[in-house]
Amino acid sequence: MASSALAQAPETDFRQRPPQDEVIYFLLPDRFANGDPGNDDGGYGPDPLRSGFNPANPEFYHGGDLAGVIQKLDYIQGLGATAVWLAPIFKNKPVQPTAGRMMAGFHGYWITDFTRPDPHFGEPETMKALVEAAHARGMKVYLDIVTNHTADVIQYRECPTSACAYRSIADYPWTRRGGPEGVAINDGFRGDGGADDFARLTDPTWAYTPYIPAGEETVKVPAWLNDPLLYHNRGDSTFRGENSIYGDFAGLDDLFTENPRVVQGMIEIFGDWIDEYGIDGFRIDTAKHVNPEFWQAFVPAMMERAKARGIPNFHIFGEVYDPDPAALARHTRVDGLPAVLDFAFQSVATDVANGAKAPDALQTMFDADALYEGGVEAALHLPTFLGNHDMGRIGGFVLKAHPNADDEELLARTTLAHALMMFSRGVPTLYYGDGQGFAGEGGYGGGRQDMWEGQVETYRTERRIGGLRAPYDRDAPLYGRIAEMARLRASDPALRRGLQFGRAAAEEPGLFAFSRRLPDQPGETLVIFNTGTTPLTANIAIDPASTHWTTSRGQCPATSVAPGVVRVTLPPLDYMICVSESSAQ
Repeated sequence: MASSALAQAPETDFRQRPPQDEVIYFLLPDRFANGDPGNDDGGYGPDPLRSGFNPANPEFYHGGDLAGVIQKLDYIQGLGATAVWLAPIFKNKPVQPTAGRMMAGFHGYWITDFTRPDPHFGEPETMKALVEAAHARGMKVYLDIVTNHTADVIQYRECPTSACAYRSIADYPWTRRGGPEGVAINDGFRGDGGADDFARLTDPTWAYTPYIPAGEETVKVPAWLNDPLLYHNRGDSTFRGENSIYGDFAGLDDLFTENPRVVQGMIEIFGDWIDEYGIDGFRIDTAKHVNPEFWQAFVPAMMERAKARGIPNFHIFGEVYDPDPAALARHTRVDGLPAVLDFAFQSVATDVANGAKAPDALQTMFDADALYEGGVEAALHLPTFLGNHDMGRIGGFVLKAHPNADDEELLARTTLAHALMMFSRGVPTLYYGDGQGFAGEGGYGGGRQDMWEGQVETYRTERRIGGLRAPYDRDAPLYGRIAEMARLRASDPALRRGLQFGRAAAEEPGLFAFSRRLPDQPGETLVIFNTGTTPLTANIAIDPASTHWTTSRGQCPATSVAPGVVRVTLPPLDYMICVSESSAQ
């Protein structure tokens, strides 16, 4: 099946696709396309400190919206993507002080109203139109959701002019005000998660004295979110130990996700998005900062709502920002998350494509797939990626690692990185703009460029992989190369659904090879990479039944040189794909 056929299947067909069939395209609506300039200021007026709209400031809104995504669905589909993952589209606090300066919520993670799109992005009708337009093309729509926190509304009287340091449960127990020797409050509260237990929680002053500033008492929707008792109120997290769960994420109001009211409220909120809009999956922000019991209730509830809506393959994956496969797998085993974003792959694949690590590091990472709940089969559902809005882009990582490289090498290494992602196990996740060769400086916020020719000077003049192109240029080198990879992946079920078997992994930059095989079916698809800078010729051990080969990409041999051995020659920084014709066929 060609990629266009895979993406343009009728609705009844695309609903049947399992998660591993998808190629996900992740975008920030504010930075992707401006389809309706009339909503640029979100209806807040011309003052940037009120509306958050200032297209010359990289930390403010730039005007992109849901209407723009609708207009560019053909561009996304042309790249080979079959699912669109939107950064949070819910109504945000437009502007708030962060890291000592005023910033805007263009990224979508400062939510005040969980029930509607942000006015900078459009109305509910526009969101419905986007989902309908995507579904008409056979494309899925994933929402980026947040359950860990809301916008920063709650303040603490003890620290009016500075950040509030985290105060631990041992030093500030739930049942005392201001420390173990303080006034008794919340008599009998244990914090075990039961409704009767949380009924005893009536005073939120265990660590700080939280309050809601005048004028913001009802800013959050649904209304239950305005109750300070539904938040941990312990000060800022340092992302270590208990405060990783109980602390405020960069000052954002950290929900008391152990409370049954919060659990049920979040189930209602996001279940309604499935019911109302027919959403196909959720990426869950800050998943590792929420207690496991929450996910153990939330995930099954979402899967039930999706099935009732006629969505049998609802894709849920959590953000666990950690490159250690064991840490990632823990959240599938303990929390019950069906999948997590594969930060381990991102870290190792980037280093291998850059020549900083040998291919055997990738094989070691893939060998850890057994750790995930469900093992190697479950690993097929892990979204793999090369960069994102929080860390930067693969183009930037390649450019930083090879600042003196010529354009050809930069393009070859970036292409190689995409090939490692597109053909190995997992769900390839493309970051918007990478097809145009965007690079950027990396780090938090360093890869959030406007797709159009915007007003941020550094976005306009930065070096790009493959050269500077016109906006949305389908002739951009990486756009064409990624689209080719997507076509190859769509045409071969083994490259989407096949289990992965390591075949060769050099201990220095050079040979890396694996086979993808469908259970109970003969033959294999052999994918071979040369991560080194010189040509290689090598013998690769394969299934003895694989004797004859056809070429999917590159120059594959017609036959094996001996039972169980195939000999290949590969240029530097390149890859090839060979498909065996098993003797059983």
